[in-house]
Amino acid sequence: MDRRNFIILGSAAAAVGYGIGKFLPKSSGDKLYLRPPGAVDDFDDLCVKCGQCVQVCPYHSISLLDIKDGYSNGTAYINAKKRGCYLCDLFPCVLACPSGALDHATKVVGDVKMGVAVLSDTATCLSVKRENLSEASVKYMLERKAYNDREEAVKDKVKDKIGQICDLCVSICPVGDSAISMSETNLPLIKNGCVGCGVCAEVCPVKIINIAPKMSFDEIYKEKK
Repeated sequence: MDRRNFIILGSAAAAVGYGIGKFLPKSSGDKLYLRPPGAVDDFDDLCVKCGQCVQVCPYHSISLLDIKDGYSNGTAYINAKKRGCYLCDLFPCVLACPSGALDHATKVVGDVKMGVAVLSDTATCLSVKRENLSEASVKYMLERKAYNDREEAVKDKVKDKIGQICDLCVSICPVGDSAISMSETNLPLIKNGCVGCGVCAEVCPVKIINIAPKMSFDEIYKEKK
């Protein structure tokens, strides 16, 4: 297939996906799903389901929703439990978006407002229990295929922590101390710099971290400030 026919076929597929989505049940997808960085408030309506953001993500963090997801079918989202967003320099997903669903004004980490991290069942946190990170507990990360140096670097960071008290959520966070740190009780403390990238949810061995999409720090933690 030559390049011209490939482009035509791809455009047709995107148009069909968009059309099907319009007739499926409408949901509040922008609140239900974690969207790529730069997602605007009406992302569901503006996303043309072209998949360009999926193709350019160097961490393979972005996927497309399935037809079972109703109106949001075919739109881009991130399943943070499987792979968070590592907030790449230059945000290639944003640059690749042709429709404005991802705001091209998103240029630095401070512009990102994907959501905010929330902890649950904190008694099982390995850091709180002062347990060392075992190879078995991060097997899911170590065994997955790495397609490039960036993905391999993440795996190396995880390997380096094996045998130490777990602090993966803090040590691998792409934002840093302004987003998450360890409290005096060895519990991860979410801070107002959290942008909801989901890396902490991905690397947490006991999966007690979730991301509340499109929520702000104040909305979740205002009573705890």
